[in-house]
Amino acid sequence: MSSLLKVNSLTKKYGNITALNNLSFELESGHITGLLGPNGSGKTTLIKIICGLLVPTAGEVTVKGNPIGVESKKIISYLPDTTYLSKSASVEGTINYFKDFYEDFDTSRAYDMLGKLGIDPRAKLRTLSKGTKEKVQLILVMSRRADLYILDEPIAGVDPAARDYILDTIITNYDENASILISTHLISDIENILDEVIFLKQGNLVRQSSVDEIRSSEGKSVDGLFREVFKC
Repeated sequence: MSSLLKVNSLTKKYGNITALNNLSFELESGHITGLLGPNGSGKTTLIKIICGLLVPTAGEVTVKGNPIGVESKKIISYLPDTTYLSKSASVEGTINYFKDFYEDFDTSRAYDMLGKLGIDPRAKLRTLSKGTKEKVQLILVMSRRADLYILDEPIAGVDPAARDYILDTIITNYDENASILISTHLISDIENILDEVIFLKQGNLVRQSSVDEIRSSEGKSVDGLFREVFKC
């Protein structure tokens, strides 16, 4: 597999506060990576820099060799940790908006996922529960044929009964040469779909390992190692 994302000596400061400290790592194509760390570890700051929503203080990020900008945004599909959709729009209207805005948006994939989740495309977003709106937002993100999917807390607002389907939706709706970067606190829920993990602590890279390596060398689950490293 080839390198998809490169983060090189990345630093982000907010005044006297260092959110990311000389961070370097690479992600290859065809992997699902968990971005893990306690609150304040720099996960969301990192994600926003990769997506072009924040400018780093120092260092650089490239996606398929492209610096962060117009070309990188074309191949990144981003799910933020907050709902951003217009409440006055219908699900169907939002799908049409995404179809017009993104060349790689697959409408048939979107409607297929809506049907499997039992979501009425004619429904107005303001009539949907918070969890259902988050499902719609995930469907929109996963309906793009992107190279890199970045999901910030994709199952945090989803009821436990729907989590397995949401995770199945994630892993069955991206191409084998694409990669997924997932930030979450619900490690035990997503561990089985991860290929590798990145541990962040106070803006520093603590560890980047494959899940298989953790299980063989540490003799414990990712969740177990996380609790040991971060004492939670």
